[in-house]
Amino acid sequence: DEKNDNLNTYKMFLLKGGDKSAITIVSDVSNTLGMEKVNFSGGEPFLPQKGRHLGEMVKFCKITLKLPSVTVVTNGSMVKEKWFQEYGEYLDIMAVSCDSFNEDTNKAIGRTQGGKSHLEQLRKIRDWCSTYNVLFKINTVVNTYNYFEDMNEEVAILNPVRWKVFQCLLLEGENAGPDALRNAERFYISDEIFEQFIQMHKDVKCIVPESNKKMQNSYLILDEYMRFLDCQRGSKIPSKSILDIGVSNALKFSGFDDTMFKRRGGIYKWSKEAEKYSW
Repeated sequence: DEKNDNLNTYKMFLLKGGDKSAITIVSDVSNTLGMEKVNFSGGEPFLPQKGRHLGEMVKFCKITLKLPSVTVVTNGSMVKEKWFQEYGEYLDIMAVSCDSFNEDTNKAIGRTQGGKSHLEQLRKIRDWCSTYNVLFKINTVVNTYNYFEDMNEEVAILNPVRWKVFQCLLLEGENAGPDALRNAERFYISDEIFEQFIQMHKDVKCIVPESNKKMQNSYLILDEYMRFLDCQRGSKIPSKSILDIGVSNALKFSGFDDTMFKRRGGIYKWSKEAEKYSW
């Protein structure tokens, strides 16, 4: 039917960890669903083998699977120019998480890199993306520490192709509640405060706002055990692993909202080739 056709056309996955069978798994997913886009995030995808494992996955997805779009989300701390030299040609977009352009705010949030400046590293990555023909993107989570910050000028200077602005999302057992892996309740902001931040930056052409309502069910997420994660009930409920029941069966338990995926702007110029043309 039409909905399944849409699912077979537009994909976003999040793969965590360094599972040795990941290449086989991505291949199975692609062959089953006709995947067009894969996104590697985490966690921090540069951790396994200092980015080499990620690089080989990126290369495999672009060369062997011939995916139109291969993207990475990173905090930037482990990104080196050498990685771009070896793998940049296979990557379409690198998104770097940046929640503030104030170093003190970054420290309060917990986005620190030892003695290194997170903002200096962000600017280096922007320059490397330009040098090695990779589209540069910024991801920002609006929270209690940064909702009042005017980022217009800094974002304009960095000039990303896309500035994804998220509202801090709480999920039971993940970042909220007594069994949370990490507690993010102190970061949570209301819908009204999030909208104030968006209005403050409404003239930024590349901004893509993503409220909790838009975000919660509009991603297909695979965890490190290759289970789809259903967030419909406010927590991440895993399906059985695609290794055990196959991709199509597991997908039934993903909670994926195809309509919201498109409504939040999930379909866009997501490859280097597409960016060359005016749509």
